[in-house]
Amino acid sequence: MDAQRKRPGVMRPFVDDAWLQAHRDEVVLADVRWYLDGTSGEAAYRSGHIPGAVFVDLDRWLSGDAGPAGLNPLPDPAVFARGLGGLGIGEDTAVVAYDDAGGVIAARLVWMLRAIGGSAALLDGGLAAWSGDLGTDLVRLAPQERPVIPWPAELLADADEVDAWPGLVLDARNPDRFDGSLQVPSDPLPGHIPGAVNIPCRRNLDAEGRLLSAATLRETFRRAGVEDGAEVISSCGSGVTACHTLLTLEHIGLGRGRLYPGGWSEYAAIPGRSAQR
Repeated sequence: MDAQRKRPGVMRPFVDDAWLQAHRDEVVLADVRWYLDGTSGEAAYRSGHIPGAVFVDLDRWLSGDAGPAGLNPLPDPAVFARGLGGLGIGEDTAVVAYDDAGGVIAARLVWMLRAIGGSAALLDGGLAAWSGDLGTDLVRLAPQERPVIPWPAELLADADEVDAWPGLVLDARNPDRFDGSLQVPSDPLPGHIPGAVNIPCRRNLDAEGRLLSAATLRETFRRAGVEDGAEVISSCGSGVTACHTLLTLEHIGLGRGRLYPGGWSEYAAIPGRSAQR
């Protein structure tokens, strides 16, 4: 670990600005802005970011090659280790990640790090929650060594497991994509996985992009059938925003669940799979 940076201890999946201000010297900030329409996240980062934050390219380091495994499959663990190590994020580095979308994109990095035992959290409210000035410099930290750690099978699911799953499959996409009234280019078909329940991750946030109260969120999930200890698979379009659902469940004490990385972009492209609308 960086000798100049102590670790802040056990981190919950979400931290607020006050926590970050108190622990600023103990974490590396990660800017994970990314846009489905192809707008450059790095350009947004260069136009203004939290001082000291490194830019983490979701396409390069948090996703594998697009193909039959969906739009944003998990990267090879060696690629993930090399990419983050090169950005100065070592095995013992605590990370606070953010974006400008309430965390629904940056959740991908936080989930990945927590899945392999890392210390990571989302900045609740994202970039808008930061109370200080913004920087425009390209931050480069000293490279760190990272071990290559396989993705834990018990936290993942594939299409066959989704079909046979005895518990709940939650879809984190917006309602118009879930019900098929909107089909974006990454959706091979309109609709959703048969039997899935729609809990849009963005509706877990208030108007300022901050997480709703734990009581409100528990009631939302309870109405969908998610009780304490429920077995859940989280899906979305391509395994990115589904991570926000999983972090939210963990944050409010409803377990960790599993991620279906392929999401609808993979499921709907598999011959023989049907869409429900």
